[in-house]
Amino acid sequence: MTSVVETPLRRTRFLLGCGTVAGLLFPVLSFGQAFTRSGFELRRHAVSSLTLGDLGWLQVIAFAGTGVLAVAFAVGLWQALRPGRAGTVVPVLVGVYGVAMVGGGIFVPDPALGWPPGAPAGLPEQASTGSILHTVCGAAAFLSLIAAGLLLARRFAGQGDRNWALYSATSGAVAFVLTALPWSEGSASIRFAVGAVLISGWLVALSWRARDEVA
Repeated sequence: MTSVVETPLRRTRFLLGCGTVAGLLFPVLSFGQAFTRSGFELRRHAVSSLTLGDLGWLQVIAFAGTGVLAVAFAVGLWQALRPGRAGTVVPVLVGVYGVAMVGGGIFVPDPALGWPPGAPAGLPEQASTGSILHTVCGAAAFLSLIAAGLLLARRFAGQGDRNWALYSATSGAVAFVLTALPWSEGSASIRFAVGAVLISGWLVALSWRARDEVA
């Protein structure tokens, strides 16, 4: 009987652990390239632009791999967090994030601002369909995790866990301010990079907490 009970528990913990890998994979691969690929400047070029050029496949892996792992994490959250509204909606939002990240790897932005080397120095007059879809996927990814963080903040507050409620709410609010509010275009790449680090870190932390709760 014990082994029968432990099998689904181990499966759930494995799926929840995928959230840790998902949260680490994207920033590690992204910033590893941002500081090593010749000609790339984080102040000018968006992290998404790393999907272009000879080593662009690495960033495609960062997007798609993170997305697949996030979907697996969402399944684990579905098993671990229910019942309750947050226990139902949060896994769906994390799943949307995962699908959007896969889409971000399939659809890539247009060459611009001198990246990759040999690209036009300015912005294209008209964005391609792939670039538009990449932007849509990026927005969906950010907004879904921001919403998940705010929903979980309410759940944690209801449980009396003020520290986690504050952390989730702050992460979501700061990420929203950095990525959704109108700022100057010149700071966009840095703002989105910081936002990506925030939501990735939250994903890792949530993965660890959920694993502990299941245990």
